[in-house]
Amino acid sequence: MSNWVFLRGLMRETRHWGEFPEVFRATLPQAGVTLLDLPGNGRLHKEKSPVRVEAMTDACRRQLLSQNISPPYYLFALSLGAMVAIDWAARYPQELAGCVLLNTSLRPVSPFYQRLRPRNYPALLSLALSGLRQRNFARQERLLLQLTSCRGAEQAAVLAAWIGYQHDHPVSRGNAWRQLYAAMRYRAPPHAPTMPILILAGGADRLIDPRCPQNLARLWQAPLAVQPTAGHDLTLDAGGWVAEQVRYWLAATGQCNRNDL
Repeated sequence: MSNWVFLRGLMRETRHWGEFPEVFRATLPQAGVTLLDLPGNGRLHKEKSPVRVEAMTDACRRQLLSQNISPPYYLFALSLGAMVAIDWAARYPQELAGCVLLNTSLRPVSPFYQRLRPRNYPALLSLALSGLRQRNFARQERLLLQLTSCRGAEQAAVLAAWIGYQHDHPVSRGNAWRQLYAAMRYRAPPHAPTMPILILAGGADRLIDPRCPQNLARLWQAPLAVQPTAGHDLTLDAGGWVAEQVRYWLAATGQCNRNDL
């Protein structure tokens, strides 16, 4: 059985994966899946978020060791979580068997106006200035759903769940800013990771320009698959497609046999 570690992005927690872990396990029955929260999110919401991606990486490694989950790991990571995965691959390559990176944007690979679409600046600034207060949870999560999902109008149950997650595990304003700062300052390593990499992108991403993951795939000469109608939250908009792409990639790179598929 292979050990898969799932990492979410900015201000998100393990429950934001929704039904996708079950979809993933059904597609890859031999995969053992562990869901981790970044410090400041989810079950760790009372912790202070690091201002460096490298510190987030080390916190995730400690979580796995505390759960007696030993490497090698496959990392499955979205957005800020993908930055953690890239740092992990650069500094601890012996611990990883492979990485699947979803909708990530890195400097200096992509310019700032691609890494966060300028048309989103006013909405995100307004949200940040109003604060992540309980009375704003509904507004906050509605905005985030609109920015990250192309199916937001269909996702009333998802929105209700996301609001509930914030009530349970509120992300503080300080932690939100620290996570954003860590994401903005992180730089891609000069060389591609040594282990197999798969890059997936939503072609209709409203938060970042889809050229960001495409630029990274081109730079690293890594396989890339784009789902043309999906947004930033790729597993929400196209979970079945994502799981199938991972299965194809594992088979194509010889990382599993037919019994694993």
